Amino acid sequence: MKIKSNNAGAPVAHWRTRWPELLVAGFLFALAMLVITDSLRVGSGWGDDGPQSGYFPFYIGLLLAGSSASIMVSQLRRWASDTSVFADHEQLRLVMAVLWPTVLYVGLIFVIGIYIASALLIAYFMMRYGKYRWMVAWPTAIGVPLFFFLVFERWFLVMLPKGPIERLIGL
Repeated sequence: MKIKSNNAGAPVAHWRTRWPELLVAGFLFALAMLVITDSLRVGSGWGDDGPQSGYFPFYIGLLLAGSSASIMVSQLRRWASDTSVFADHEQLRLVMAVLWPTVLYVGLIFVIGIYIASALLIAYFMMRYGKYRWMVAWPTAIGVPLFFFLVFERWFLVMLPKGPIERLIGL
């Protein structure tokens, strides 16, 4: 972290680009290695009837691993001279304002199901950041998950995670 001053002379802390870039590239490299390993486990060659199930994921994993490794090496080579700014505290605060409700949403999917959790998330964002009144937010928040319920579960016959309330009302 580096502290500079803004135009008004007040100190502004910001994070440099090097650590976030290196960590994301490392995470994507690890993910690529997982994809490659699993593709080799299920078969990544060409069978008598065409490509095996791991054929395309294997090559996607190789591309991702190569790209990630290239970014990591590039970042390490320019480590000392990299002074570019990733984000200041205000920008990180805005990211966290979206990240924490989204993390809570993902957790709620396992507890109350995807449809009710989605309605709560949509209503929260519409009322908090869109400044919509509840008369607009709640019909939209209920309508969007209802639309996706009809499309996925009735039309495509793809079941999405249900919670106890959704099971209770027969969804």
